[in-house]
Amino acid sequence: MELRTLRYFVAVAEELHFGRAAVRLHMSQPPLSRAIRRLEADVGAALLVRSATGAVLTPAGAVLLDEARALLERAERARVRVAAAAGAGTLTVGMLTDQADSGVRRLAAAFRRRHPGVEVRVRETGLADPTCGLRAGLVDIALTRGPFGEAGLTVRELRADPVGAVLRADDPLAGRERLERAELAGRRWFRFPPGTDPLWQAYWNGGEPREGPVVRAVQECLQAVRWNGTVGLAPLGHAPPEGLALVPLADMAPSPVVVAWRQGDANPLVAAFARLAAAAYRS
Repeated sequence: MELRTLRYFVAVAEELHFGRAAVRLHMSQPPLSRAIRRLEADVGAALLVRSATGAVLTPAGAVLLDEARALLERAERARVRVAAAAGAGTLTVGMLTDQADSGVRRLAAAFRRRHPGVEVRVRETGLADPTCGLRAGLVDIALTRGPFGEAGLTVRELRADPVGAVLRADDPLAGRERLERAELAGRRWFRFPPGTDPLWQAYWNGGEPREGPVVRAVQECLQAVRWNGTVGLAPLGHAPPEGLALVPLADMAPSPVVVAWRQGDANPLVAAFARLAAAAYRS
């Protein structure tokens, strides 16, 4: 049994759906189905009962799921220990996400348990670089938000958060249950510095060119709203500071939380961090 095939099986067993597992693994469904059938032939037992609505583990599949998870965890630890022995026991993580996020807390706890000898260096970044220094080689992996240009990068979505408009609490629209972008037409919005990734800029400007102050950090955005009545955007889920309001935007696509790294990076710590991030944000 190859480790890659076991990873395929774990994804299907956890999703209980070949289509969702294929999306999670960033592959098409037919080769995934063939790999699972080869695995069943290899172990000599049916692992899943397929149906039009998904899949269910057989008793043999439930046993293999436990064993596969243990084998994959041991393989991951082995790679990291070898890397640490070779002098690669440090991982630099770029972050553009809320440190109070429950996903971040679960990820940090899981990484500490699995790799207690690895030193994690966190580089918090501003809003002008959604890759958190990844392209510049300042970090090994980024826990950030999309969308941004993905050329040369591997990007995995962990979660998608709805967003809202940040307004002053005395704004006439602040008491609304929800808004649409058209209702904010003609207002001043915050903008990012020249050279900022265009996909990132367009998303946080609601898909249209805007006029308004240039900001580089979350606190600058909030202060622009507080002092000047500028329109900002922010993910829902956290209470805004006193004096500000966060009103859901009904016609804005959710903001994806992603983990990203450079394509072809063979650092086992990067692979371990990405896998643990996926698991932490599924919890």
